[in-house]
Amino acid sequence: MTTSDTEPELIGIEEFFADPEFSGATISPDGTRLAYRAPAHGRLNLWVRGIDEDHADAVCVTNDARRGITAFHWTDDPRWLLYLQDTDGNEDWHLFRVDLDAPGEPAVDLTPMAPGSRVFGIERSTEVPGTVLAWMNRRPTFLDTFRIEVATGVTTPHLEQTEPGTTVLLDRGERPAFVSRQADDGVIEFHTIDPETGDERPLQRIGGAEHPVGVQPQLVTPDGKGLLVGVYQDSDDLALVRIDRETGEREVVAAVPGHSLDIMGTMAPDVLPPTVFRSRRTGEVLAARFVGDRPRIEVIDPSFGEVYERLAGLSDGVLGTLSSDESERRWVATFVHDRDPAVAWFYDHETGESRQLFRAYPRLDPATAAPMNPVAFAARDGLPLHGFLTLPVGVEPRDLPLVLLVHGGPWANDSWGHDAPAQFLANRGYAVLQVNFRGSIGYGKRHLTAAIGEFAGAMHDDLIDAADWAVAQGYADPARIGIMGGSYGGYAALVGITVTPDYFAAAVDYVGISDLANFLRTLPPFVRPYNVNSWYRYVGDPEDPAQEADMRARSPLTMADRIRTPLLVAQGANDVRVVQAESDNIVASLRDRGVPVEYLVAEDEGHGFANPENQIRFYRAVERHFARHLGGRGEIG
Repeated sequence: MTTSDTEPELIGIEEFFADPEFSGATISPDGTRLAYRAPAHGRLNLWVRGIDEDHADAVCVTNDARRGITAFHWTDDPRWLLYLQDTDGNEDWHLFRVDLDAPGEPAVDLTPMAPGSRVFGIERSTEVPGTVLAWMNRRPTFLDTFRIEVATGVTTPHLEQTEPGTTVLLDRGERPAFVSRQADDGVIEFHTIDPETGDERPLQRIGGAEHPVGVQPQLVTPDGKGLLVGVYQDSDDLALVRIDRETGEREVVAAVPGHSLDIMGTMAPDVLPPTVFRSRRTGEVLAARFVGDRPRIEVIDPSFGEVYERLAGLSDGVLGTLSSDESERRWVATFVHDRDPAVAWFYDHETGESRQLFRAYPRLDPATAAPMNPVAFAARDGLPLHGFLTLPVGVEPRDLPLVLLVHGGPWANDSWGHDAPAQFLANRGYAVLQVNFRGSIGYGKRHLTAAIGEFAGAMHDDLIDAADWAVAQGYADPARIGIMGGSYGGYAALVGITVTPDYFAAAVDYVGISDLANFLRTLPPFVRPYNVNSWYRYVGDPEDPAQEADMRARSPLTMADRIRTPLLVAQGANDVRVVQAESDNIVASLRDRGVPVEYLVAEDEGHGFANPENQIRFYRAVERHFARHLGGRGEIG
């Protein structure tokens, strides 16, 4: 190892986990203004400024001092801006209206609802000016569509769901065009809907287990004559395909051999780059994102090709988010980058003018950040695995302490880009390995379905095989391997120290599952129809005694007597996905045996910490925990 004076200075935890100084920029439909997030009142709030102005001229238009704002939307009326907000992470999202003519006035809740009901998404109406369509479960187990008049808040039902688990897709006239529903065997059945009579006609059946998060995306073409979906066809790779409304024939719209369509953005559209980019003016699909060592953007609409070429020349990253005015002359784009996150640019396609708007974290120097290196190796059964290795800067990459950083889901993936926890750990001297174990989406049908029945089995073996690979390559010291993850990743960390109790020197469980049966029983009731191809297919149904017994055998709580690895647990008190009992029970089990465990509970958080003071508190504990037990840099405490 090189001498310590070649290592970069320790970067303060606040620099990694404080709110970004700027983020989420979008351009108004008329192309005259920008809206974006920036700190105010101790939280991320919304700011608006003229397209040619800078932040000194901007006006803060929200006043949230409790929880930062994540998702917001322009309307067709330049007076109003909309945003979504929950309470302390409980995910009961409400839609709020901001009056840009009176930014000091309190925001108006357009969707007052009983606890447990929420807004799942909104779209600007293409048919009725001054309104938006919102999807809400005012009926607790039904996801219905409502029309909301933005200026008055008047809300009327637009389309009611006839049975839980169905999805009705609207055409640009906002009439029912297609419906998808899940059959008892998990297959997704698509039907056309006659807009005049409402009669349904079978169109396609698309397989089940290879779509654990549903068939994504599901988009009606602007002419209403086709349905765009992600399907595997006869390939192992997920492609974007058009299904003809009349004939049922399939046409490949975008496909990349050896790569799958990246559907992560369909599951978290307000925080992740989109699966497809769509024209604000016409609704046509402009381009699609595919999974790779670096995300790949495939242009679909030839008219977008020149715009994309100019945008791509602005950064050595990958196009992340994109918005335009109605004329598609003016564009605002952000870019995915491993060392310089979320840089936003303005581009005028008519004049060719471009300029950088802002960097999300201007105090972080890209030159001192650690590159995120793609890696590949085989699991013990020969299944190809892909991942990313982030190594400390200025240190010889030999015999380092290693942190295996496990993503959640498990139907998600790690992808190339800025990862604050990985950068923080690398700065503290750790090699950070992220592996897309079997069950991760984006690496093909075979890779995905290889996870069926393999919780605490082959999915765990993949993680061990990844760490063993890092040891064999000389990167990692086998005596100083830690494991850390959130949600499913927290479950994986607990599995790691129960199924293989002597392998890891330290572990961090962040909002993780300890009891699979209890986890499924405590999920909100409206999600059950959507879990047929995921949790019930891959893990089991806790209402079946035999399956429940198998789930208990794969649950860390039933194996807690094997834990002797130093453990840190963190939990949000308002978590509706992984309830606090999941953490309470594993901690109580260890404390009853006299096994030391550090436990952090944030009373104002849900499934993951959003407020910066909670993130900083958590990662300060992570720094101490790993420094004490793995020997990295930073405060030991």
